[in-house]
Amino acid sequence: MSTFDRQSQGAYTVAGSRAEAGIDQGLRAYMLGVYNYMTMGLALTGFFALATMMLATTTDQSAAVASLGNGKMLTQLGVTLYGSPLKWVVMLAPLGMVFWLSFRIQSMSASSARMMFLIYSAIMGISLSSIFLVYTGGSIARVFFITAAAFGTLSLYGYTTKKDLSGWGSFLIMGVIGVFIAMLVNIFLQSSALQFAISVIGVLVFAGLTAYDTQQIKEMYYEGDSSEVATKKSVMGALRLYLDFINMFLMLLQLFGNRE
Repeated sequence: MSTFDRQSQGAYTVAGSRAEAGIDQGLRAYMLGVYNYMTMGLALTGFFALATMMLATTTDQSAAVASLGNGKMLTQLGVTLYGSPLKWVVMLAPLGMVFWLSFRIQSMSASSARMMFLIYSAIMGISLSSIFLVYTGGSIARVFFITAAAFGTLSLYGYTTKKDLSGWGSFLIMGVIGVFIAMLVNIFLQSSALQFAISVIGVLVFAGLTAYDTQQIKEMYYEGDSSEVATKKSVMGALRLYLDFINMFLMLLQLFGNRE
């Protein structure tokens, strides 16, 4: 090989290495954005859940409007949120909003998509505030940290694995639909055995979705995206992982949470 050929090959190698390093740096920044948005969403959800619970309950018997069988006393806000028809709006609003956000995000600006995700996280917090009426604060905190550890491990696997997880998609979506239908059926049956099965299967489904979604979000990255497009992709990715985390947390809470 001539000196010119060797120099040319060396130049191509250096250029290729630089391009690859640029892609890796951009991908890390993109994924960091996804996790940052998700963390902000979870923090907002936790804040609004706690704040709503504090406003909806009281330890002052003279300020209580109603009391629950476990001794929790409700303020007027608590009765309105948990004991009136408004409770169905509070329960279903996050579901309706997540579908709306998923379909509309492409037509939104990046700043609007980010703001709507944060608003959605706050509404989810209000909806989840009722778990403090059912489970002890200590068990909620314990299950949250268990979920965080499991989520981190599964998401890291999805990010680093060389295995193609795309084949999991249809199976996991069918699992989500099956869990949702079983939950609706169990509203009427009130079967503890069915609820246990739903929780176990739900944990497995959302654990798989965490790894699957992480890999899919990683593959959504494209170096040539504009800042606007990259931000919207980050927000949409954060929403997917946020939902995986919340649902895994709720399933684990049903399995390991200590009731009031």
